[in-house]
Amino acid sequence: MTQLTLNDHAKQTQAPPLQGRGRGWGLSAERLAELHRYAADMRRNPTEPEKRLWRHLSNSQLRGFKFRRQQVIGSFIADFVCPSAKLIVEVDGDTHDEAKDRLRDDMLAGHGFRVIRVTNADVMQNMDGVLIFLSEALRQAERPHPNPSPEGEGLDAVEAQKLLGISLEGSVG
Repeated sequence: MTQLTLNDHAKQTQAPPLQGRGRGWGLSAERLAELHRYAADMRRNPTEPEKRLWRHLSNSQLRGFKFRRQQVIGSFIADFVCPSAKLIVEVDGDTHDEAKDRLRDDMLAGHGFRVIRVTNADVMQNMDGVLIFLSEALRQAERPHPNPSPEGEGLDAVEAQKLLGISLEGSVG
């Protein structure tokens, strides 16, 4: 009897249609494998702006945040993803369709990600500005949630008052 790997098992024809590497995203194993092959090809053959930006994002160079490139999320391939900040960075050329981008961004937001876009021209001509923009997005992702859970996690009362500019005097609880 042949021992199957998890990946082989997911590709078996009798496998459920929504199975795939533990993160099927509602896709068939074949479609998920196709996306991963396409993403790997995109990593091997990046555009010049993607190469230049990756030089600044790789090895946790930007504020210590780890980025991945050409990452499959749902039925999309994101240019750069910072999983810990739930941030996606898209490098857009001249041919992007704003309506499709908006739909894609909304779907990725449904997976909990914030999408920010920079242009090829900005990456090629204003890398310092792009890195400042990305640093600010990462800084915003680090902020504690302004509405801490009732179990006492998150901000204490004094921090909440300062952040929200409110007074908790006379409140119940």
